[in-house]
Amino acid sequence: MHPQVEKLVNLPLKQKIAAVVLGMLAIGAGFYFGLEKKKLDELNSLQGKLDKVQSDVNETRRLANNLPKFKAEYEGLKKDLDNALTELPNSKEIPSLLTSITSAGKSSGLDFLLFRPKSEVLKDFYAEVPVDISVSGPYLGIANFFVAVGKLPRIVNISNVAFTDIKNDKGRTLVKVNCQATTFRFLEKSEIKDTKDDKKKK
Repeated sequence: MHPQVEKLVNLPLKQKIAAVVLGMLAIGAGFYFGLEKKKLDELNSLQGKLDKVQSDVNETRRLANNLPKFKAEYEGLKKDLDNALTELPNSKEIPSLLTSITSAGKSSGLDFLLFRPKSEVLKDFYAEVPVDISVSGPYLGIANFFVAVGKLPRIVNISNVAFTDIKNDKGRTLVKVNCQATTFRFLEKSEIKDTKDDKKKK
């Protein structure tokens, strides 16, 4: 009999049990680290991927369930945009809009002393169209003029309002007003491209 085997056979019972247990633990550890751990790591990785796919499915399902709501919101935003577009004229409509402003002033009993369009100020997708205005007439006519401009179908902002030469004439208060009327127009595609090119050069 091999000396090592004989030595093991002659060991006391407790030591034999301990040796068997240690042997089994060594075999179990080798089995775990050699085979099981790799499979467990792979299983955990697959579980993580499964959870992500499940999350994506749930998100897709949520979006699909809310599709009618999103469509309604889109239609509402599109309608709002269409309404906004009607308030910004294109370049061809600017002269008629300026004529509307002067008509509103004359209808309010005002005399135009100055009506001078200035250079446009280009923005991202629109241009500001400022006009220096100087009018004179009754105070009530000035108020009516501002109200009439505010009711125009196109956007016109009145700014830099300055009252001068306030005087009474036959019971009426007459004033001279200097101000700036600013309207806006959408840029053509070529103008937007030119604006972007100018910004890149700067």
